[in-house]
Amino acid sequence: MASPGNAVLCALVATAFWTLLGYALGRHLLPRALAIGAAPVLGWAIQSAASLPLFFLIGFSQVCVIGVAASCVAIAGAAMLARGAQGDAERAPTIPAWMLAAAAVLALAPAAAILPKLSADAVHLADPIIDHSKIAIIDAMARQGLPPIDPTFGESTIAGRLAYYYLWHFSAAELALALHVSGWEADIGLTWFTAFASLTLLMGFSVWFSKRPGAAIWVVLVAAAASLRTTFGWMFGSTALVPFLSPPNGFAGWLFQSAWAPQHLMAASCVVLAMLLIARYAQRPNFASLLTLALVATAGFESSTYVGGVTFAIAALVAAPILAAGKEPARRLRFLGGLAAAAALAACLAAPFLLDQFAAVAARGDGRPIVIHHYEVLGPLFPEILRRVLDVPAYWLILLPLELPAAYAAGVIALVVALRRAGPGPERAAAAALASLAVAGLATSWLLVSTLGDNNDLGLRAVLPAAMVLIAGAAAGMMFSPRRAVIIATVLGGLVFSLPDTVQLIRFNIEGRPVPDAAVFAQTPELWQAVRRYAKPTARVVNNPLFLQDLVPWPANLSWALLADRSSCFAGRELTLAFAPLPPARREAINAQFIRVFAGQGTADDVGEMAGKYRCDVVVVTAQDKAWDNDPFGLSPDYRLAETREGRWRIYVRVAGTQ
Repeated sequence: MASPGNAVLCALVATAFWTLLGYALGRHLLPRALAIGAAPVLGWAIQSAASLPLFFLIGFSQVCVIGVAASCVAIAGAAMLARGAQGDAERAPTIPAWMLAAAAVLALAPAAAILPKLSADAVHLADPIIDHSKIAIIDAMARQGLPPIDPTFGESTIAGRLAYYYLWHFSAAELALALHVSGWEADIGLTWFTAFASLTLLMGFSVWFSKRPGAAIWVVLVAAAASLRTTFGWMFGSTALVPFLSPPNGFAGWLFQSAWAPQHLMAASCVVLAMLLIARYAQRPNFASLLTLALVATAGFESSTYVGGVTFAIAALVAAPILAAGKEPARRLRFLGGLAAAAALAACLAAPFLLDQFAAVAARGDGRPIVIHHYEVLGPLFPEILRRVLDVPAYWLILLPLELPAAYAAGVIALVVALRRAGPGPERAAAAALASLAVAGLATSWLLVSTLGDNNDLGLRAVLPAAMVLIAGAAAGMMFSPRRAVIIATVLGGLVFSLPDTVQLIRFNIEGRPVPDAAVFAQTPELWQAVRRYAKPTARVVNNPLFLQDLVPWPANLSWALLADRSSCFAGRELTLAFAPLPPARREAINAQFIRVFAGQGTADDVGEMAGKYRCDVVVVTAQDKAWDNDPFGLSPDYRLAETREGRWRIYVRVAGTQ
């Protein structure tokens, strides 16, 4: 199981390393408060985006990772000795240290969701762990290097290259290699770092913009606000909203999404920082800002196509003409030309990701990965025809106030006031850029739908950068007038009424889900340790895709994903959905075939395909599988029994030469 001590080590090393690098570079580009707040995100984005192609060339090993990190520290040291940016007041307010500590405490909430919860004879998991089944990607990169393989599916006729936005997981693999920890432990540490870094970025902006250090603590408080659904459930009954609204599906604010989707949160942080860099470049054009912008934009895209790609592109297209409009024609062309150059460089750096994802979309057989359709808000209480009409305003008038109660109205008011009160200069440019991002993020969630998975991931994640902007805007708006009283009242009301859901979310993250399978899960580290004795690092293993499916609400093979440290030839429907380039019908057929085998209903042909077609090098049958009593592998010429543990497991190894 993951060790909390190792996870803390990862978090501390990540924070020290990326903050040092980010501040050493950011102090030459940004005002002091912004440079301090943005340092963790900036350091992570630049180092990750720049080092990934380097590791493709020199190899991805512990020695290489430590060597590159040492070089980055040396560069940061040299940058710290150079003189910082000119023209910014040295005595301008900055983020108080105790407020940074408050951000560190709140960041524990999402990290706690990923920790295993140990009891006397069981290990419980919290629901967000399902989205961290991508820990298998981290382990695969640390074990087999780059380019990353698809750890969830291994058909012999396909290349098996991973087609996913994996930069965040790559940086976790760096931690795992450098510190010699597991992918699970690195994931926990990086989840905390991501939450902390996103908060410090917003704190830096709110302090710089409002010129008041007190704005920083309000960022933490507003970010902690959750949904109003729990409060309405307490007031009117747990089922009161069921017929009126669609059930919750993951559309939520910072606190919820920081635990479920840290890679998308980091991408959103990169997008916010990129928009600030665009605004900064509009005021002070220079090559260093453009190069930094290109790397930050690349890091955002490579962490989330939906947030750092689609949402950022829309926001930049909105903001660029607004920022260029107030410039003289010659400077306007230089500004737009510089942005075009940065975009071209980012596209070149991200080209491998783009090509892999285009190929994956083509292999899935769906030529329309994104379609236009409004977000569905209302429930079956309304007739379908009426619902289609009412859903359009309901997104803005019901869903956003419900899910972003402390940030939405207050943030909108604050941004409008900021645009009106700010004179020509850096503050107005930054406010215009972030307002463009807020509008683009909310509109993208409102009108665009991704079709590649079961969920509308684009709609669920595009709201993140907008939510972050609204959080920072609300915090800054509480420090200035006019409309200060309205902003304060709106924020406090949202905090108070969302408190029940905030407490419930944090409690569930800490306690996990008590299920009977938790007792069996506590014994599986020994099982996977035995499997690794027979499965070399490049081997693919397979077990029942529905093994311990009750650990979380979705039938996912989490035991393998979290503990196996070996790739799977088919990890199950839920885990191959995002990665394997399979048409839906074929994915469902393969899933049914593997479930059938482990249910004891498999044929000799099924087992033969597992050995030959899917290259399942090692097979695990457990006492929880129905195949335990009707084992199709025991009589198969394609496999030999390598180990058995009475009443617990059997491990089979593929016979050499099996086709």
